[in-house]
Amino acid sequence: MAAPSENLTRKQEDAIVALLSNPRIEDAARAAGVGARTLMRWLKEPAFEKAYMKARRTAFRHSLARLQQMSGAAVSTLGKIMVDQNSPASTRVRAAECIINQGAKAIEMEDIEARVSELERAAEITKSSRN
Repeated sequence: MAAPSENLTRKQEDAIVALLSNPRIEDAARAAGVGARTLMRWLKEPAFEKAYMKARRTAFRHSLARLQQMSGAAVSTLGKIMVDQNSPASTRVRAAECIINQGAKAIEMEDIEARVSELERAAEITKSSRN
């Protein structure tokens, strides 16, 4: 979880952890040892909401890192399926299509990143020349 806020009680911190690991408010409240109404009220408080959103973003970043770690194995799996003559043709085509589509998206993202970087450099040069 993200670093707890100094404004939250221990119960509220526990509730945030419970919210991240339970699909329903009622389940999270039970896991945190508070009532569902209390948890719903806390979710409306700015400090609690801010800490909860920060924890959610942190948890999501960890999930994305895990996805990136597994991407090599995923590509290998797609490649094996694509060239496996024992796989149905439709499955091989779908694997090939997925590889091509994801490769194209990666190139588009690299292009966008390069263009944004160039725009940022140009803006910085313009800003520096004005001063």
